[in-house]
Amino acid sequence: MMKRALWQGLLAGGVGVVVMTLGEKAEQRLTGRPDSHVPARTLERVTGMPEQHGRQPLAVNWMMHYGQGALLGVLRSVMAHAGLRGPWSSAKFAVVRVTNDQILENATGTGAPPQSWPRQELVVDLLHKTVYAFATGVIADALAARSGPGPGQRHAARPNRQVDAGPSARRDAWGR
Repeated sequence: MMKRALWQGLLAGGVGVVVMTLGEKAEQRLTGRPDSHVPARTLERVTGMPEQHGRQPLAVNWMMHYGQGALLGVLRSVMAHAGLRGPWSSAKFAVVRVTNDQILENATGTGAPPQSWPRQELVVDLLHKTVYAFATGVIADALAARSGPGPGQRHAARPNRQVDAGPSARRDAWGR
């Protein structure tokens, strides 16, 4: 499962970040909002790269933007393979996506806690991260579904399952 979750997650996360980026570019055309270079500054500080003051490090920005999206897609793929699929799981993943950004940006001093942001900026960021999470989820769920239901889904489908039901009996590779 983990090998499949890895490549499928990288693919799903890559698609998710492309969809998010297309939405961001469309929004920027409408609102006039400039590009953010926080991803580049964050990657520079996390890796110890020299910061290029006065220059916009576009290549570093894209590495962080796309790399972070692709890598986080692996987590969403693991969720899907475990049986955590659909809109509820994508909503949970949106929180993970925002949390990941905030940990890295606040730990490096390139960002500030969202509650200190102007409301419009916060809404725009949450919207784009939610688009990413749901686009990634659609792809991860579809790819994982090709392997059948995940363990959590099999447990939920047990006949006569009670609210306080314990875990399903462990099965070997032959289903015994």
